[in-house]
Amino acid sequence: MRNLVRETKLSAHDFVLPVFVSEKIDKRRQIESMPGVFQFSLKEVAGEAQRAQDSGLQAILLFGIPAKKDEQASGAYATDGVVQKALRAIKKKCPELVVITDVCLCEYMSHGHCGVTRVDGDHFQVLNDETIDLLVKTALSHARAGADMVAPSDMMDGRIGAIREAFDANGFQQTGIISYAAKFASAFYGPFREAAESPPKFGDRRSYQMDCANADEALRETALDIEEGADIVMVKPALPYIDILWRVRERFGKPTAAYHVSGEYAMVKAAVEKGFLDERAAVLEIMTSLKRAGADIIITYWARDLVEWVRD
Repeated sequence: MRNLVRETKLSAHDFVLPVFVSEKIDKRRQIESMPGVFQFSLKEVAGEAQRAQDSGLQAILLFGIPAKKDEQASGAYATDGVVQKALRAIKKKCPELVVITDVCLCEYMSHGHCGVTRVDGDHFQVLNDETIDLLVKTALSHARAGADMVAPSDMMDGRIGAIREAFDANGFQQTGIISYAAKFASAFYGPFREAAESPPKFGDRRSYQMDCANADEALRETALDIEEGADIVMVKPALPYIDILWRVRERFGKPTAAYHVSGEYAMVKAAVEKGFLDERAAVLEIMTSLKRAGADIIITYWARDLVEWVRD
């Protein structure tokens, strides 16, 4: 009886699985701060994508860890870069799987920031326009390698419009853009920086990611990205910003994603390990709350588990 009147229901189609691929390893490596999450080698990643598809998932979000970094992020847009090689392998094995690629420079920059920097003593600046040029090159290289959608996560001003213009000019009108429209400078990203090997070597990212106190700014940023051509908008992190998620979905009526991030995942896993929470019940409650708040898509490290749980 309860299921007949339930207002919010989860399905396998709601979830996207983040996948990390590294040039630096020959076999998968456990990420210590994220139990059950791994980096995969280039020879393994297509098999992991196949397992995701076989489980019932429709999409993955691909992150790359290069063998070498530099101050031009050259590995991000190289034809033979880690993401580009992984894309070709995955699309050959799983042509129907939707592959979304993270478009950012932090994993490829020697300093770990999301853009080109200018350092003056103890002060540094991320150069917006110079960064956009590299982001466009990166997004185009992903599209050429077979990405179905790209997800710029850098928070530079104007990058959605620049990528959309470049896609349209180069015959990739059908390649979608998921914008990290409201990405906050959050304390909940710590485990991800281990997974992506991208902690900043100096300073922090508060100059280009959003202040956790600002809600109206999040709406303005989202409106700009939609105007520039974003197909889907994203709020990140998820639970601490569930009010933003609700407001974005209600205000714009645009397909909306929420990224349940590494720190949120690690907290629940730690509580489960200590016996404080039932993992399945807690995760299903969290995901239901995100969908109830307006998420059409939920990016989560529990994606494969959730497919099984919602099926049961």
